[in-house]
Amino acid sequence: MTSPPAPGASGARPTDARRLLVVMDVDSTLITGEVVEMLAAHAGSEADVTEITERAMRGEIDFAASLHARVATLAGLPVGVLDAVRREVELTPGARELVEELTRRGWPVALVSGGFAEIVEPLAASLAIAHTRANRLEVADGALTGRVTGAVVDSEGKAQALRDFARAEGVDLRDTVAIGDGANDLGMLAVAGLSVAFNAKPLVRAHAHVALDGRLDQVLALLDR
Repeated sequence: MTSPPAPGASGARPTDARRLLVVMDVDSTLITGEVVEMLAAHAGSEADVTEITERAMRGEIDFAASLHARVATLAGLPVGVLDAVRREVELTPGARELVEELTRRGWPVALVSGGFAEIVEPLAASLAIAHTRANRLEVADGALTGRVTGAVVDSEGKAQALRDFARAEGVDLRDTVAIGDGANDLGMLAVAGLSVAFNAKPLVRAHAHVALDGRLDQVLALLDR
């Protein structure tokens, strides 16, 4: 793979006068696990859900259809399970360091997820991240219904989220960075000025400017070129 272009038209090292926007996937990127699988473990459907997740992340099946199929297995789970899963979430090594350094530089960070706002929003708040977009689980009578509300945040939804965040922050698309691991991240990776495949599936690695494995704060070295 060729060396990635640095964000911005000139390719120069970012300066204090220029702001970058970094948009990250959540499941298996910012955090180590897949939240839908963590929920499925409480429903006894983890094996089936994991298989569907893997196929969706490899781009073998439609993401929206896969999400509906996986969430359907969660029907009847008490809403209190969400609290348990929030406690189970683990940040990827280097994730906190990356976010803290970006914040120190005054560069906005956003999370966009095919997972669930009920997990993503508290996680973002704990890291002082202002922008999020994710699916929302439907709840009735204190239990998950097995459905999501509103439009599914799929590949195009993630791409649109990146555009919306850039517009809100006044950042040119050339100065955006997208980080993700699965096929549903391809849309935002294609839009961003710099695309990073992190611990990613082969399909995603082939379409990103650069591929990284291991610690998430390795991204900082790319931004300083």
